[in-house]
Amino acid sequence: MGTYLSSPKTDKLSEDGENDKLRYGLTSMQGWRATMEDAHAAILDLDDKTSFFGVYDGHGGKVVAKFCAKYLHQQVISNEAYKSGDVETSLRRAFFRMDDMMQGQRGWRELAVLGDKMNKFSGMIEGFIWSPRSGDTNNQPDSWPLEDGPHSDFTGPNSGCTACVALIKDKKLFVANAGDSRCVISRKAQAYNLSKDHKPDLEIEKERILKAGGFIHAGRINGSLNLTRAIGDMEFKQNKYLSSDKQMVTADPDVKTIDLCDDDDFLVVACDGIWDCMSSQDLVDFIHEQLKTETKLSTVCEKVVDRCLAPDTASGEGCDNMTITLIQFKKPNPSETEPEEPKPELSQDEPSSSS
Repeated sequence: MGTYLSSPKTDKLSEDGENDKLRYGLTSMQGWRATMEDAHAAILDLDDKTSFFGVYDGHGGKVVAKFCAKYLHQQVISNEAYKSGDVETSLRRAFFRMDDMMQGQRGWRELAVLGDKMNKFSGMIEGFIWSPRSGDTNNQPDSWPLEDGPHSDFTGPNSGCTACVALIKDKKLFVANAGDSRCVISRKAQAYNLSKDHKPDLEIEKERILKAGGFIHAGRINGSLNLTRAIGDMEFKQNKYLSSDKQMVTADPDVKTIDLCDDDDFLVVACDGIWDCMSSQDLVDFIHEQLKTETKLSTVCEKVVDRCLAPDTASGEGCDNMTITLIQFKKPNPSETEPEEPKPELSQDEPSSSS
């Protein structure tokens, strides 16, 4: 659960940006938690046709979330699958690549640089929140050479993070998710979940955990972790006889692909600190109401986190770190529109896939 403060920290880290296709606003707030363990990435121009948004919710420390905010989008675009047009495979490989990159001497050193102290017994590293802006990206492939040193046998951090990312390329939206952060699209003011919360009570998750030698107690893996997919958490990924997608906890993301259309209003990517307090439809309704009078998207996001913040810590709901990114699609001018094509359908429970 984490330690709570005597009063919440309500100062916010917010930003806005736009290009010719979309605009975004985001905010993050520490709230009642003793530390801020969220990180995020908002990259308007990952390449000349692509925008990327990610929310990373850390647990047991913030450094894995920071690592993903710095490197995950770079690994997506530098992968050979991405260059050949296979975005789904590239996203999946990038999630697994995070675990690989955080191991060994090079991984230990990079985590130490991102953090400001390390607990030698737990392998957990702490530090300040870090998020890249559009101008901070380096899209050149990183060979990530192995290094020799006293931490060459470092198996990776025992802290971890969820990862929910949205990649918009031309008129397609790709969503990759591991954990319980969530991506929701508003289409004609109707909320559609584009990701699934990975919890131990899901049958497919439970089956994998048991086969890997784990158990579930009080809704937690081995009585400890209350989500089943995450980056990091290497103590749950040590079965040498199983591939990385079969471990008790896996970084393997669900990847959804949908075709965007003119009926799409906006996209939300947010951590569970938001979804614990509002349903997907409640949040979509709230944002639509705010957009009637507010044009600055980060201000709308700030109103969301203020709305979710609990008055006290009695129930636990509304006491988590909160990060939300709101992406609004720019509508084409009527004179520029081409003859209307059939609009893609989304089911209420499960989005259709165009792949």
